Order: sequence, then structure tokens, then C-alpha cells
Amino acid sequence: MKRDPREVVRDEPFVRPRLIEALGEGAMTVPELASATGWPPEEVMAWVMGLRKYGYVAEEPGKDDAGYYRYRVVRRR
Repeated sequence: MKRDPREVVRDEPFVRPRLIEALGEGAMTVPELASATGWPPEEVMAWVMGLRKYGYVAEEPGKDDAGYYRYRVVRRR
């Protein structure tokens, strides 16, 4: 059963450190992050878009063979 999108968004501050830690190993796609963390891909996508919007992560140029972007951690000031 899918969670209410508002619940997913509310969880972002709690999952942010784990996503950033996972990306510390190197750039990953959303499906790779979902696999690494055990969270549903649709929730990981929402969180990654929030992290991207606020400058925590950035897309790497180009896409992987399956057409996904890879995301990497951005050093924040």
C-alpha cells in the first residue's frame, strides 16, 4: 500500500542523512538508492528531488544504460 505523499515528504529530514551517506559511496540512480536503502523507489524519487531542489545532490551528466540519471552529493557551504 502506497503512503500518502504528505507522509513521504514529512520523512525527508529523517532519511536525508541516510541517502547522503549512501551517495557517499559514489553516484547512484534512484533504483540503486532504493535497493541500497530498502525504501520504495517512488519515495526515494520524491526525496531525491527534494535533495536536488535544495542543493544537497546534483545530477551527473548523461544517463545510464537504462535511461536513469545518477545523483551525487554536492558540498554545501
